[in-house]
Amino acid sequence: MSENVGEHVPFECPSCSPDLETVHEVLTTGGGNATVKCTDCGHVHKEAIESESSVSVDVVVSQDGESFTGTAEFDPEETIYEGDEFVVETDELIAQVRVTSIEAGPEDRTTRAEATEVDTLWTREVGNVSVGVTVNPKEGSDEGSRSLEVHVPGDYEFEVGETEEFGEEAFTVTGIHVRENAIDSYKFPKLGDEGDVVFAKDVKRVYGDDESSGAWSAW
Repeated sequence: MSENVGEHVPFECPSCSPDLETVHEVLTTGGGNATVKCTDCGHVHKEAIESESSVSVDVVVSQDGESFTGTAEFDPEETIYEGDEFVVETDELIAQVRVTSIEAGPEDRTTRAEATEVDTLWTREVGNVSVGVTVNPKEGSDEGSRSLEVHVPGDYEFEVGETEEFGEEAFTVTGIHVRENAIDSYKFPKLGDEGDVVFAKDVKRVYGDDESSGAWSAW
C-alpha cells in the first residue's frame, strides 16, 4: 500500500499494541519509510511502506471526429507533458496517441502535471492519421482549388517539392502548415522551402499543385 501525509492507516504500535493494529496518522514519508503516530498512545515510530507501482489515468482519444475513452498506466513520480506520446487501449481500439491537453481539475487545464495529479488526459490518435490537402488547379485550368483527405501512418513524411500519389490523385507539395502543439519541432509554423519535411501526425494542412492525369472529381 501507499501512504500520504495526514492519512490514517493501520499499523501495530510497539508501545501499546505490538500484536494488534491500531490507527496511526502518517506524519512524513520518504525513502520507502513513513513516520507514523499512534492515535491511541501518541507513540511515534517508523514503518516501511510500499510505493504504488503505477497510477491509472483516464484518457480521451480523438480520432477522425470521434472520441473514445480508456485508461493508461503511469509511474506515480512521472511528469506528463502536453505533446507526450504513448499507447492507450480502449474498448474500440489500441492506439498511439499524443497528449493535446491535461485536465488536473474540473476547470484546470495545464501543459504539464504529475501523473498523480491528472484527472483526464485529452489526446489525439497519431499512429494513423487523416491529413487535409488543398490542391491548386493546373496552370491554365478554369477549375478552382479543391480539398481532399488522405489517410497515412503518423510517421509518414510530407516533403515540400515532392510529388505525392494517392490513387488517382497526385499533387506536388508546395506548402505545409504545422499543428500548434508540434510547432516547436520545426523552424516555422508554415513551411514552404523545397526539402522541408513534416511528419503526417504534425501536419495541420498540406498545400499542393495538381499533378493528376484524370479529370477532377467534385468535393
